[in-house]
Amino acid sequence: MKHELSKKEKDEMFEKEFLPHIDSLYNFATYLQNDNEIAKDLLQETYLRAYKFINYYEKGTNAKAWLIRILKNTFINEYRKKSKAPQRVDFEDTYTQVEDSEGEMQNVDLREEVYTNLVGDEITKAVNSLPVDYRLIILLCDVEGFKYDEIAKIIDVPIGTVRSRLHRARNMLKEQLKDYAIKRGYKT
Repeated sequence: MKHELSKKEKDEMFEKEFLPHIDSLYNFATYLQNDNEIAKDLLQETYLRAYKFINYYEKGTNAKAWLIRILKNTFINEYRKKSKAPQRVDFEDTYTQVEDSEGEMQNVDLREEVYTNLVGDEITKAVNSLPVDYRLIILLCDVEGFKYDEIAKIIDVPIGTVRSRLHRARNMLKEQLKDYAIKRGYKT
């Protein structure tokens, strides 16, 4: 552990190094969770842990990779907790009423609004259906644009494992999206 930083030093480092990545981390959390509220909780927990362990961060290194590693570990820990716990049913309504241009009320699915601008529904469903290890690799590489060596550090696996998981994940997606691609006019 390095020397203990003062509160002022921690706050300055947090603001300069970590806060600029909040939108990217929120997008990543949303892809992982497929639920905006849970993604916000995951993001909040990530930033709380980042601040708590800021003395372990080496100033000037890749802050985004460090934060995504915290987010990934938090996600996996929560995922494991939930998979061991009895399943709960959440009846929270994801619809809200909004007023359209004519002043009439209509229902809107908030999740659909978020994903419509990011990726097609079929692709989102295919990515979300991947096992968590493969989903992480696809998101880190193809969505966030990290290099293989950076991904290996983030998820703490050898670079060969990154390559093989990415290859398998892409093959799974290719298989799942074959019909979608044909409908869109792509030759397989």
